[in-house]
Amino acid sequence: MPPGGRNVQRTLSIIKPDGIGKGLIGEVVRRFEKEGIRIIAMRMFRLTLREAEGFYAVHRERPFFGSLTEFMSSGPIVVMVLEGDDVISRNRALMGATDPKKADKGTIRADFADSVERNIVHGSDATETAETEIRYFFSDLDVSE
Repeated sequence: MPPGGRNVQRTLSIIKPDGIGKGLIGEVVRRFEKEGIRIIAMRMFRLTLREAEGFYAVHRERPFFGSLTEFMSSGPIVVMVLEGDDVISRNRALMGATDPKKADKGTIRADFADSVERNIVHGSDATETAETEIRYFFSDLDVSE
């Protein structure tokens, strides 16, 4: 962990199929690194529909569940574990609001997203969520210290 960190956290970040399709892996990673956020694990693969449904199970009763899980299993994704001081809130600030029309100028979603659902990236919203989401994709062996 970085020396002198006051509130060092870990969070999960996903570059969604639309971000991969637009060739934004390097741009998203560059923005993290520019802000001093460490990437301590990374994988690229394609979710099955069942895996997407498992990851988004908390939204199972929501009307967008089917379209979200279909979209998330429609192409490759990049999942990352990010680490840094207050990284959860910092990552969410870099991503911008879920609705790209409401996202602040200069955020990932304002710059690249097409809609609420096709919004380039996902990031955990709290410490507990981050722990659960990281474990969904990574074992302890996958994460570098």
